[in-house]
Amino acid sequence: MNKKTIMLDMDDVITIQGLSNLMEKFLGKKLEETNNNTYYRQDLLGDKKEDFFKFFVTQNLYDNVDIVDNCKEVLEEICKYYDVYITTDYIWRDVPDYAGDNMRNKFNYLNENFPFLDRKKYVFTGSKNIVKCDIRIDDKIENLIGDDSKKYLFTAYHNKTISKEELDQLGIVRVNSWLELSKILLTDYKK
Repeated sequence: MNKKTIMLDMDDVITIQGLSNLMEKFLGKKLEETNNNTYYRQDLLGDKKEDFFKFFVTQNLYDNVDIVDNCKEVLEEICKYYDVYITTDYIWRDVPDYAGDNMRNKFNYLNENFPFLDRKKYVFTGSKNIVKCDIRIDDKIENLIGDDSKKYLFTAYHNKTISKEELDQLGIVRVNSWLELSKILLTDYKK
């Protein structure tokens, strides 16, 4: 039996809080939650952004992330029934020369924390539209547009204001948790 393929994003789907935790470390204080829905949280730093990225490149972002609730258990179960390709952008807009270090850090983090993933199915890219698959799961809407795959927008701080009507027009379904994904992807296998 051929397994269906899944393109699964890493940041803000598998891991969370990495950038926020580093920004707090840099600022020496807790970030105030705002209703700002910008994808690029670093833009909130204003004139401190350049100094922040000097600090950022000395750090391993993945020493500062949390795993999204229920991700590990559900993802391990999903991998039994689907071919899962972790498809992640590794190039930071503000520090593109850091890409090699960031890719290595992501690779090492996945190996250490998700030993059940097939490391030959890690896809490091700056453009996810080249990946063809049956199911796409991402927090960034532009990574879900195109082809005829099933598309799931994983709720994150920057996409909460996208309406159901907008998503319906694009053929995208919002998911708010890994438990929700489990119901969608595993129900047929757990009968």
